[in-house]
Amino acid sequence: MNETTKAIVKSTAPLLKDKGEQITTVMYENLFSKYPQAKELFKDATPDQYVKLANMVYAYAANINQLENLQKSIEKVAQIHVNVKILPEHYPWVGESLLIAIKEVLGEEATDEVMDAWAEAYGFLSQVFIDKEQAIYTEQNE
Repeated sequence: MNETTKAIVKSTAPLLKDKGEQITTVMYENLFSKYPQAKELFKDATPDQYVKLANMVYAYAANINQLENLQKSIEKVAQIHVNVKILPEHYPWVGESLLIAIKEVLGEEATDEVMDAWAEAYGFLSQVFIDKEQAIYTEQNE
């Protein structure tokens, strides 16, 4: 991820702080509408799952230059993902749903530049999770 992308994503942090819960609410609506099979992955999620995700998306934007600050959260979420059997093929579903929600909620503030940066940033973070979860799955099978 290049520095321009990081700067753009970081610049959206205040918007995500203000509108994050609205974005993640719309994201889950989009996700479950287009990919109803995803509901099974969230069957044990707490009712405030959208709030947790909103906080994580905001934290990612705010700390994009210091991802080490998110290491404990990434480890915790990766373990949860493994416990509910999240697989690499699920990440594009969430990414698509999240980007659509960002565009919908932010409207004109979600310029092409912002959307491209978030697409790249989501791809980067999803790969971090995929790699971490694969390591956990491998460790469990040894």
